[in-house]
Amino acid sequence: QVQLVESGGGLVQAGGSLNLSCVASGRALSTYVVGWFRQAPGKERDFVAVISWSGYSLKYADVVNGRFTISRDNAKNTVYLKMSSLTPEDTAVYYCAAGFASATAQGGVMPRYWGQGTQVTVSS
Repeated sequence: QVQLVESGGGLVQAGGSLNLSCVASGRALSTYVVGWFRQAPGKERDFVAVISWSGYSLKYADVVNGRFTISRDNAKNTVYLKMSSLTPEDTAVYYCAAGFASATAQGGVMPRYWGQGTQVTVSS
């Protein structure tokens, strides 16, 4: 029902910035919240940030709060993740996800649909 395609990953030096995009398509897009998750080598896939359809409700993982910004442009069906002050610990595959609000899930969202992921590598 929902398809997600991420782009914008790459190699960046520590302290640098990188911007990711997630283009969504499908039906009933307003039914879902959209967020970003990431998975580093040897680690679980963790919540990064989430945004509501309206764009007024935002949540961030503590580890990225203040450095990352999530936003969306509904006219383009696109969600963005602007990343700054990157560190090697931010190296991971970043995934866009659409899902439902959940009181118990990480970040308050239970993902239902996933993008293919985009690699972000931060050199020290």
